[in-house]
Amino acid sequence: MKIDPQTLSNRNAHHLFAGAIAPRPIAWVSTVDKLGRNNLAPFSTYTLMSSKPAVLGFGIGNTREGKKKDTLRNIEDTKEFAVSLVNEDLAEAMNLTSTDFPWGVSEFEKANLRAEKADLVKALLVAESPVKMECRLLKILKFGKLPDVRFFVVGEILCVHVRDDLYVDGMIDPYKLKAVGRLGGTDLYCRTRDIFELKRPDKV
Repeated sequence: MKIDPQTLSNRNAHHLFAGAIAPRPIAWVSTVDKLGRNNLAPFSTYTLMSSKPAVLGFGIGNTREGKKKDTLRNIEDTKEFAVSLVNEDLAEAMNLTSTDFPWGVSEFEKANLRAEKADLVKALLVAESPVKMECRLLKILKFGKLPDVRFFVVGEILCVHVRDDLYVDGMIDPYKLKAVGRLGGTDLYCRTRDIFELKRPDKV
């Protein structure tokens, strides 16, 4: 089967690529607006773009009404944000924060998460998260035309907070991290408990 993505509806295109590009890591992105109000939202279109210089990015769409989401507007205004990794222990809280709460409602409070001050940015960190990153905006890329507009936010990682027991010999222990991933289909996720090793072959 060959599929031309240009012929697909927004919904069907989402299902196609969400199923094909999987599993996807999940991270909370926290921001603060110009009035000091905090926002927290989970994103699974999130990835490392470069380790040195340290750069990450995540994708974000508009609301169903075609307006920019709070996360994007806040980043445009403040030029900064924070990323907090989601693991098994935090999956339920992450799912709760995906709710479209009315403006002014604290996702931290609704999900019973502790807010932690960052060192270099105003956005709050999720205290319970095992890995947190403070970021400064580098660029926002825009794709498509209304109503099907998408954005990709690129940020420089300024500071990384790692839970002490996770960082062993300069690496994060994946067995202790217990990361989760987003799959295609309806409301499907995966755990990273089934880990296997493949040694890189010697040069031929």
